[in-house]
Amino acid sequence: MAIIVGYVPTQEGVAALDSAIEEARLRDQRLVVVNSSRGEALVDKRYASHDQWDSVEHRLADSGVEHELKQLVDGKDAAEQILSLAHELNAELIVIGLRRRSPVGKLLMGSQAQTILLQSDCPVLAVKP
Repeated sequence: MAIIVGYVPTQEGVAALDSAIEEARLRDQRLVVVNSSRGEALVDKRYASHDQWDSVEHRLADSGVEHELKQLVDGKDAAEQILSLAHELNAELIVIGLRRRSPVGKLLMGSQAQTILLQSDCPVLAVKP
C-alpha cells in the first residue's frame, strides 16, 4: 500500500505535499509523488522543472519518509494517471491540492480534483494552501 500525492509546482501543490508527508508519517506508508503532463511538458506550468523536482526530492529526503517520485508524460490527464496509479498500488489514500474557483468556474469547467474526488476507490484528502 502507499499514499499518492498529486504534485504541481504551486502553493496548492506544496500544501498537498506537506499534508501527504504528514499522512505518510502517521500511517507509516510509502509516499508516491506524481507530477504529470499530457505531453506538452515544455510549456505546461503544472509540470515541474528540473530544479523544482530536485527541491521536492530534497524535501522528501529531509522528511525521512519512504518515497518514490514519478514524473509522467504519456498523453493521459493528471486525474487519469493518479487514479490508475492508485488502483495499481492499492493506495490507502490520495492527497490533492485545491485552488479557489468561482461557482461559475466550477459549473463550466471540469477539474482534475473533481474527477479524482468522484472516481477514486480510496479516500481522498483535499487540502488548500
